[in-house]
Amino acid sequence: MKLETQHDYRLATVQFSRLTRRGILLGLSTPQLVALTVALLTIATALYSAGADGVAWTTPIWATAALTAAVPVGGRKIVEWVPVTTKWTLRVMRGQLTYRRRIMRPRPVGTLALPGDAAPLREWRDPESGAVMIHDPHQQTLTAIVAISHPAFALIDPGEQHRRVQAWGRVLAGACRSGRIARIQVNERTLPDSGTGLAEWWEQHGLEDDSWAAGTYRELIERAGPAGERHATTISLALDLTAAARQVRSNGGGMRGAAAVLRQEMAALTSALRAADLAVGGWLTADDLATTLRTAYDPVVGVELERHPTIGRDLAAAGPVAVIESWDRLRTDTAFHAVLWISEWPRSQVYPGFLAPLVYTNGILRTLSLHYLPVSADKAARDLRKKKTELVSDAHQRRRIGQIEDASATAEYGDVLQQEADLTAGHGVLRVTGLISVTASTADELDAAIATIEQAAIQASCEVRRLVAQQAQAFTAAALPLCRCL
Repeated sequence: MKLETQHDYRLATVQFSRLTRRGILLGLSTPQLVALTVALLTIATALYSAGADGVAWTTPIWATAALTAAVPVGGRKIVEWVPVTTKWTLRVMRGQLTYRRRIMRPRPVGTLALPGDAAPLREWRDPESGAVMIHDPHQQTLTAIVAISHPAFALIDPGEQHRRVQAWGRVLAGACRSGRIARIQVNERTLPDSGTGLAEWWEQHGLEDDSWAAGTYRELIERAGPAGERHATTISLALDLTAAARQVRSNGGGMRGAAAVLRQEMAALTSALRAADLAVGGWLTADDLATTLRTAYDPVVGVELERHPTIGRDLAAAGPVAVIESWDRLRTDTAFHAVLWISEWPRSQVYPGFLAPLVYTNGILRTLSLHYLPVSADKAARDLRKKKTELVSDAHQRRRIGQIEDASATAEYGDVLQQEADLTAGHGVLRVTGLISVTASTADELDAAIATIEQAAIQASCEVRRLVAQQAQAFTAAALPLCRCL
């Protein structure tokens, strides 16, 4: 019998699938095909109606269409910017970039005081669990949020890291097998530390003997506490009311039935989290969620709310007083925000703690949000078959026209085959989206913080891109634990 020690454990590396960049035909997207079709039809019509002179006279039309389909700007082709800029222009004309709370007009009972597309959200206070549940009538979801705590992953030994990674994988696998989970959101955010934790420790363990050492230590706590940071992690669980319609009806229907079904998923998630050695701090109540929303829009008040836990805990007034959205940033009550999208995960083999540079950025208020979208086995199998067919067809078409096969297409095909093998072996399929919300007091500090985050992303072998023309919607998805999607 061989005894295993911690040196026998080797932390396994992981690798992410590449972002799909395939188009409808030969890697061309729908806007590109439309633009090229316009160019070809213009040339053909001019050629048959007026000959070479007609082609020359219509050069501005077909040349512009061809250039917009081929020339990239900011990571996209010019023609792909048309829907984005059109929607942005319409929002500007309608005055939808500015929000100001109408303090003289009361809001409907049960609604959250949030701007934009989050305005229809409703709250449901579950009497049995005490948790607040957020109902989205448009996306047909019911969401509950749990606070968790965990030891520093980077400080534990490789064997324990491997075990925790496997346990977290079982948590996500349970969500895939449920069939009723619409989305899981993990939020890891940094908050200004008011110093209450250090002060409470000193009150319990300190020695108040009026000595010089005691006075100096007390002064250091008062000065260093508010200058520090603390991390808070939450996991949001969104129930798909459409997929769980039968279970909701069997539990009485309506919000009570939906809450009963969500409580079942909450209990299963709590058990899975505890099995993964994550300390479950309890499901957020209305007061807890109010503090979270308030500090997201107004971070300056976070220290005062922590020092005075009896104020600022009204969910009906937790939203912002004013919001101004610009092309690449957002301004709320006391802060500027910008949301970055993790557009590329590591392409090479990395260890599970590869996000440590992003998690441990000092001196920056940011929220790292990971959205996990479970995909049912039958739907995942159909999608993989479709992707494989399209990749094979594109490769065959490229060979017919003599185009050289590039390495990215070959690597993408390998990813599809690996996903198909994992699905056949019984593993679940999850679509992961990563968002980073960066917060600062001024616009200049925000730009400096974004530069720091971009460098940290490079160290984490990731690529981040600053979202434009959708900062308000992206902030709701990234900074708020409400399981909102873009």
